[in-house]
Amino acid sequence: MVRLLYFMAFVMCLASCAESYNIQGSSSVSSLDGSKLYLKAVKNKKVENIDSCEVVHGKFHFTGTLDTTRFVNLFMDERPLMMPIVLEKGEIVVKIGDSSQRVSGTPLNELLYSFLELHNQLNNRMNELGHRESQMLLDGIDENEIAATLSVEAEQIAMEEDTLVTNFIIRNSNNVLGPGVFMMLTAGLEYPVLTPQIEHIMSQASDAFKNDEYVREYYKTANEIQSKMQGGIGGAPAVPAESEPSDSVIRKILNGE
Repeated sequence: MVRLLYFMAFVMCLASCAESYNIQGSSSVSSLDGSKLYLKAVKNKKVENIDSCEVVHGKFHFTGTLDTTRFVNLFMDERPLMMPIVLEKGEIVVKIGDSSQRVSGTPLNELLYSFLELHNQLNNRMNELGHRESQMLLDGIDENEIAATLSVEAEQIAMEEDTLVTNFIIRNSNNVLGPGVFMMLTAGLEYPVLTPQIEHIMSQASDAFKNDEYVREYYKTANEIQSKMQGGIGGAPAVPAESEPSDSVIRKILNGE
């Protein structure tokens, strides 16, 4: 009996020591009301469900325990809401509006959304160039002059964006934000590629970052594609570095042919 009591006390101690997350969410988007929301993360090359809840009268709530801090994304049914969240200990506040999304309340989420806000500002500046181009055309300015002016500004914004993302990933390569933002950076690519930005990140980032499952697999596959493209496939001549490989070539590489 005494041993059983000691065992129960030990189990209760472990449970009390486990970190927990608590997400209090609100939404002003009417289409979300009554929907099922999911927290999902990538693990073993698959997207797995971490938690779920329903939106009731614009409110939703996730809570649970976690053995490690995780980078997850918010989904409505199977549709991603493009809203990353760091599952970490503490009270997490999620606000979803028609024109803005914000996660706050815990250190890594505050850091992530401060970064995303700066990134959105750069996107807005880039989008504004299109409006300025239209206005300059209406004002009768020569097209060559417009292109010369706006291309310089576009290049400057692109350089600022590259620096912002690169520095953020490197500075956070020892926590989940580094691999998480790296995944956001590369998720839209058709296949893994090695860009100067990615090579620089890999040269500066921590070993923990390089050993992250997603980062490790991406970098391995990108190197395999690059080496096989340079050496040719099945006796075929190598594809010039400046040309884009065909879909059939990429499929052969990814299938290990």
